[in-house]
Amino acid sequence: MADDQSAANVGGLTAHESGPLAGSTEVPGDKSISHRALMFGALAVGETQIEGLLESDDVLRTAAAMTALGAEVKRTGDGRWQVWGRGVGGLREPEDVIDLGNSGTGARLITGVLAGQGFNSVLTGDASLRSRPMARVTVPLAKMGAGFVCRSGERLPMMVMGSADLQPIVHEQTVASAQVKSAVLLAGLHAPGETSVLEDVATRDHTERMLRHFGAAVAVGAESGRQRITLTGQPELAGRQVQVPGDPSSAAFLAVAGLLVPGSEVRLVGVGRNPLRTGLFETLAEMGADLQWEAMRNDGGEPVGDLVMRAGPLQGVEVPAARAAAMIDEYPILAMAAACASGSTVMRGLGELRVKESDRLGAVARGLTACGVTVEEGEDTLVVHGGGRPPPGGATVRTDLDHRIAMSFLVLGLVSQNPVGIDDGTPIATSFPNFVALMKTLGADIRGRAD
Repeated sequence: MADDQSAANVGGLTAHESGPLAGSTEVPGDKSISHRALMFGALAVGETQIEGLLESDDVLRTAAAMTALGAEVKRTGDGRWQVWGRGVGGLREPEDVIDLGNSGTGARLITGVLAGQGFNSVLTGDASLRSRPMARVTVPLAKMGAGFVCRSGERLPMMVMGSADLQPIVHEQTVASAQVKSAVLLAGLHAPGETSVLEDVATRDHTERMLRHFGAAVAVGAESGRQRITLTGQPELAGRQVQVPGDPSSAAFLAVAGLLVPGSEVRLVGVGRNPLRTGLFETLAEMGADLQWEAMRNDGGEPVGDLVMRAGPLQGVEVPAARAAAMIDEYPILAMAAACASGSTVMRGLGELRVKESDRLGAVARGLTACGVTVEEGEDTLVVHGGGRPPPGGATVRTDLDHRIAMSFLVLGLVSQNPVGIDDGTPIATSFPNFVALMKTLGADIRGRAD
């Protein structure tokens, strides 16, 4: 495994047409839940024990940030971590700038945490994170009483001037974003009374589930056709046991590979089935995928199951814009499946992809075109015209430091007529450090420059 990971870290990788993929494996812990487990553990009183934490660069940056803010964070084994928290409002001023690397989730959620602290702190990140907009978070948090000094365009580096006297607000979401919702709720922990978020489209609810798990009062109801999430502020959170399920966003790459490579049969054990995260699997089923959930259960308030897929033909479909919130991170890998399907797949409501780690919509369209696939790119739409067979391939795709672009095109290369390369495999470590090694154990032919 070490050799495989080092190959990924030297830069370029190339995926070659592979024989059938086979086997049963676990996928890394859910990144969204891993971030939150560390943050809530730091805001709780007492000890939080975490099992299955994703030990990716993104999550390790959050662990380091919580340490810098005064929590005691300790790794006790593979995926096993302990956090001794300081309570809501009890964090301490960091001695240095907090560097969150490539983690947009970490940056936006930690901004919500810092908004309610009575000190100033500075957040930064890598070149990709420093280019991403923060206004959607800073605007509602400023209404609560926090202050911010950013670069032009509301970008990092950013000073957060926290306040111990935040006021509750009712925030109406203009963009379906779980990160913004979570930042407001995390800030609301520090405000008296009730802080509410109104959503036209329900976004992933890991924050609400975990807040309840740690002892906060969170109510969800309907109001004028929208969903209203209301948090009662200034609770005393108590340390808890947290079992992190397998990340459905990481499982997506293995699932699509198992569906596309002829003769494959793959089982993914313990994958999160949160209904606000399974839009990709719903779409693949509509495309005719042989995909089944087995051994369904609940772990720590989150539904979990084993995902079994067998390769077979896929048919293009129209994906409704309303589904975007449940699969926004999975559109790049869906586009790879669409490239091999019969007929056209139409995807709408993709504007949020423009402001991810890269312009993912543009990167997917550019990469597929280079691989011989006909696509139509709109401002928030993508149409992929599949030929019912693997595409020509033969290109080296620019990843723009985006882990999902990198992994998606490596999956495409496993079935393309000619190898597909990526210019840089290092971003994969931000969310799925052992992706290359795990794919190889299933039978994938992915090679680094040294191979």
